[in-house]
Amino acid sequence: MKMAPGVLREALVDVDAITENVRHLRALTGAEVIAVVKAEGYGHGAHRSAVAALRGGAARIGVSDISEALALRRAGIRAPLFAWLHAPGASFDEAVREGIELGISDLDQLLRAAQAATEDRPAAVHLKIETGLSRNGIAPADWRVVFSEAARLERIGRLRVVGLFSHLSNTSLDDDRAALARFEEGVVLAASTGLQPPLRHIAATNAAIALPEARLGCVRIGIGLYGVSPFADRTPADLGLRPAMTLRGAVAAVRRVPAGTGVSYGYDYRTSADTTLALVPLGYADGVPRQASGRGPVSIGGRRFTVAGRIAMDQFVVDVGEHPVAVGDEVVLFGDPTLGAPSARDWADAADTIDYEIVTRVGARVPRREVHA
Repeated sequence: MKMAPGVLREALVDVDAITENVRHLRALTGAEVIAVVKAEGYGHGAHRSAVAALRGGAARIGVSDISEALALRRAGIRAPLFAWLHAPGASFDEAVREGIELGISDLDQLLRAAQAATEDRPAAVHLKIETGLSRNGIAPADWRVVFSEAARLERIGRLRVVGLFSHLSNTSLDDDRAALARFEEGVVLAASTGLQPPLRHIAATNAAIALPEARLGCVRIGIGLYGVSPFADRTPADLGLRPAMTLRGAVAAVRRVPAGTGVSYGYDYRTSADTTLALVPLGYADGVPRQASGRGPVSIGGRRFTVAGRIAMDQFVVDVGEHPVAVGDEVVLFGDPTLGAPSARDWADAADTIDYEIVTRVGARVPRREVHA
């Protein structure tokens, strides 16, 4: 297959796959879905991912920080938006004006959210309870003070407590059940202070699938939205998910070389026989992990090959042997393995990382092109 003339590299984003993944996970969990599109939709594009997720029935859109939420609001997303990681001393004024729901991890954030409220618009908040991940979240010693103050501020119209939430470590089912039990303790204590928020959420994709008791009527779906499995021993297809991103490039040059030819920096790879080398115009500046040098898989013309030598900033080389390859031929780095492409997990294994990182790190100079299945 030939790439379009003038195209060096691109990421195809199948928005229908995102929509279908949301529908599937809603049906599987029976829960309200908060679709997480932080980090530019895990590399897929935040706005297009949000639109596709809402089409699939997501009730809310989650992002990491307020700037991401405001960008989506300005782009026309009217659904509830939720942001939970805040810069020290950050102003919540614009977020409250735009109806952004704020994750609150301590008393100072709670008070600043209340200060940002107006007479006709209380600040909408989700209180995060620390349950063992040791990141942000209200420490157990502070639960009663923060819950009581939140209840007071809600009574006087400065706050609207939308939810209580936490995050699991996914270390083991036993560890996650222990964290869930701590979360339930926090929910009970919050109720004793007068807080009865409509939402409770602790499960991300992993627990939403593997730990039904953690669904609690609301789940945050991040990586599953994009058709990537959070489990080392289960593929997306095993979970009923379809990968949304295909990363590909066009063969930029073809060179016939003799045995013993060195390839790329450092000559970590030398050809063992007369062979053909294909140059692929993607490199670590585009998010292709340099750690996968000599190991990363690609597909050219339906055949699987491996990166030859070191991945450079802008390009890498593939030894295709006697396989016929021409300039302009499509090279697929990863996509849907059910269609014969290498997977993001294959690249993660080659780079000793996780597939979350592979899709998220695809660089800004790689054009994203929206496609429909």
